Amino acid sequence: MQNLQDPSEIFRRATHAQPQIRALSLGGRLNFLSRLKSLILEKRESIIDRIQAETRKSRSDALMSEIFSTVEHLDFLLKRSEKYLSDRKVHTPLALMGKQSQVWFEPLGTILVISPWNYPFFQAVVPCTLSFVCGNATVYKPSEHTPLKDLMESLFKDAGLQEDWIQVVYGDGTLGRSLIDQKPDKIFFTGSTQTGKAIMAQASQYLIPVELELGGKDPMIVFEDVTLERAVSGAIWGGLTNCGQSCTSVERIFVHSKVYAEFVAECKKQLAHLTQGVDSDGSKDMGEMTASFQVETVRKQLLAAQSANAKITSFGTSDSKFKIAPTLVEIPKDQIQSPLFTEETFGPVLAMTSFETEAEVVEKANQSEYGLSASVWSKDLERAKRVARALKVGNVSINNVMLTEGNSALPFGGVKGSGMGRFRGEFGFYSFSNIKAILIDKDSKKQEANWYPFTAAKYALFTKMMLALFSRGPIALLSFVLSGMGLEALSQKLFKNRSQSIR
Repeated sequence: MQNLQDPSEIFRRATHAQPQIRALSLGGRLNFLSRLKSLILEKRESIIDRIQAETRKSRSDALMSEIFSTVEHLDFLLKRSEKYLSDRKVHTPLALMGKQSQVWFEPLGTILVISPWNYPFFQAVVPCTLSFVCGNATVYKPSEHTPLKDLMESLFKDAGLQEDWIQVVYGDGTLGRSLIDQKPDKIFFTGSTQTGKAIMAQASQYLIPVELELGGKDPMIVFEDVTLERAVSGAIWGGLTNCGQSCTSVERIFVHSKVYAEFVAECKKQLAHLTQGVDSDGSKDMGEMTASFQVETVRKQLLAAQSANAKITSFGTSDSKFKIAPTLVEIPKDQIQSPLFTEETFGPVLAMTSFETEAEVVEKANQSEYGLSASVWSKDLERAKRVARALKVGNVSINNVMLTEGNSALPFGGVKGSGMGRFRGEFGFYSFSNIKAILIDKDSKKQEANWYPFTAAKYALFTKMMLALFSRGPIALLSFVLSGMGLEALSQKLFKNRSQSIR
């Protein structure tokens, strides 16, 4: 696919291409995605090579979070798109008897997708294919830090997609702003809260709808009755997967005071056995960090935590520009307003503190500008569900971690500073569709009761019908039928008389 950098030409091509995509049957679009799925599975090792070269992930991280998750998403589209995108009949009230009500799901037009650097393959394929299956043309701008240049174009071309159906363009924020000025029909952005605010401000000038999947400061709440070893394993993976560079990674760990010391000891025991490096055979637990500026952010947060009397233990060496070793930080309860507990970290750091009561931990967990994901751990499932309902977030895993996004049938998105909108699952289709309401009536000479002319007699009959309609019992139903028939007859008569007088 040709790399075009002129924003006006990019969108001219997209506008021309969109009717072609819309003209395809849903089955036709899915045929392309079926081929794409097969290609990804076939070329998985070479794709992982490209991902590792730009992100410094461990190979297992790339396989699980980038390849498996992407293929699982495509499989979901193949199995569920017809159900969720087909025309749908909905309820028609008794007062509209004889009519039909439907909902249609149609393309929006051209979607601008701007993705982040932490999951460059997954965050490219998922929104672009969801946009495509809904019938839209797509303009996709990857992060300049992990562009995977020419990879997506090659896969889309080999899957049979035409050149302008999904256009990939490369550049930084300056290009992104120029693309927004072309007035796409929707913007789908995944990235930092700061950039999301800037995109929303620019889009508001043109009334462009936005979907913002932004940052998080996700809490993990551990009660005293858990299986401790498993909860610790979940915390370590949830905090360190992708070297901690995930918007849904565990960033604040609240552990009940009764098991806090045991939890910390088990964490240290497990962390001591982690392996780190950019491997070639899948043998390393975690890789290195991707962006040097993010390394600097994490180091500054650790220094601030140290100044606030936090206890910091590192497990390994930070012997390269992009390497921060897994780090455990114990934060005193009176210091949880430090940057490490309030600002998004995006690095391999497990920050934890203790709590005493359920009410206390819910209050502290909700004291954040973010509201993306959370996890709650307890043998008492009623308590866990009660706490999950009280958390101001978009996703909660109970006795597991980062697992809501592991199910493509579940919606994904946040509240507060973590963004707006939902994608994936059934609701993801609707984020990329024009949801059109349709009411169908037969052509006839019949005049509607709510049409002109109005008279006092009509007012009285309409009132009687309304009161009967919203009452209960057989007498009310009979009254509705009789008053409705009388109202209809009067409406036809009034219209006929007016028509004759006009002539």
